Amino acid sequence: MVKLPIYMDNHATTPLDPRVLDAMMPYLTDRFGNAASRNHKFGWEAEQAVESARKEIAALIGADPREIVFTSGATESDNLAVKGVAWMYREKGDHIITCVTEHKAILDTCKHLEKDGVRITFLPVDNKGLVDLDDLRNAITDKTILISIMTANNEVGVIQDIKEIGRIARERGVLFHTDAVQAAGKVPFNVNEMNVDIASLSAHKVYGPKGVGALYVRRRSPRVLLTPIIDGGGHERGMRSGTLNVPGIVGFGKAAQIAREDLRRESAEMFRLRERLRTTLERELDEVYINGDLEKRLPGNLNMSFAYVEGESLLMGINDIAVSSGSACTSASLEPSYVLKALGVGEDLAHTSIRFGIGRFNTEEEVDYVAARVIEVVRRLRELSPLYEMAKEGIDLKSVHWATEA
Repeated sequence: MVKLPIYMDNHATTPLDPRVLDAMMPYLTDRFGNAASRNHKFGWEAEQAVESARKEIAALIGADPREIVFTSGATESDNLAVKGVAWMYREKGDHIITCVTEHKAILDTCKHLEKDGVRITFLPVDNKGLVDLDDLRNAITDKTILISIMTANNEVGVIQDIKEIGRIARERGVLFHTDAVQAAGKVPFNVNEMNVDIASLSAHKVYGPKGVGALYVRRRSPRVLLTPIIDGGGHERGMRSGTLNVPGIVGFGKAAQIAREDLRRESAEMFRLRERLRTTLERELDEVYINGDLEKRLPGNLNMSFAYVEGESLLMGINDIAVSSGSACTSASLEPSYVLKALGVGEDLAHTSIRFGIGRFNTEEEVDYVAARVIEVVRRLRELSPLYEMAKEGIDLKSVHWATEA
């Protein structure tokens, strides 16, 4: 028996793993010390817990624990990475390269820096969502100080060629930052193998608590320096002041440990469930389209457009299933997804897109229920659509001249 509602929006956030909660509980109750208090047992316990978590998060991405800086989440990490480099290296250059499909935490940060005179190049993507590496090479100038390209897109799940982008950056002496929030813990991600200098991470995307993130900052070859965006106390190697969220950090550490140990098995299972959902929908429905590259993709991501179906109506029809019609951070907007528009998806199709995010706790029974519900609702809505009927009769809707009353 499937328990409703079904949660299938794991790119927006993930449920807290019970094992993570168990690890956190002592630091929410008895072990409540401040990790910066060095004069007594309460502070020592907290500090030890933080350093243990730091090691686990570093191990997840192949880093040195001293390269992990704790933040309040991915948005702060992205801000610290981009602004920190722009301010620290402004005497060296004033040019940053990013991509049009980045998370708003990167795009809005770059737009903010533009007002301060920093020049930003927003690279386009192809219809699969991938950056053209020749475009990237050609965009680099002697004033370029940073390239910021996300590893896996939060809407369409497309995975960029991070290793090659990092190699290009290193060859040209440019720092490389990647928002690895959706990728770390879901697919293999190693900062040294991929030539990454700075990487943003978040706990709540890997079954940890909300409100805690991290920034990987390379210590050598090259040594990366950042100007802090929060001052006061010099915590976290002077890069991020503020009392550490000890319970959150402990939870992040446990979540990272579980993700690292189970990555191969869990990734394969999410891929299996994703493909079960995809093949069922494609077998039972016509006029459905996958958004983004199907091969270079997160195993649990399926972003699909259902032609001749209004997206909001589809979401209302499957209201016992939690999915998304865009990124969670911008879902209040009625505008079609800027990511899908960047891929060249037409406005009509973009409005019909659904993002299914399959996660650790989803089951085969849930996938089958979701597929059946989506098929049922899409068919019902299409029965009400004169456009679908016309298309089935072979009428080219683009050539139709729609008369309006005077």
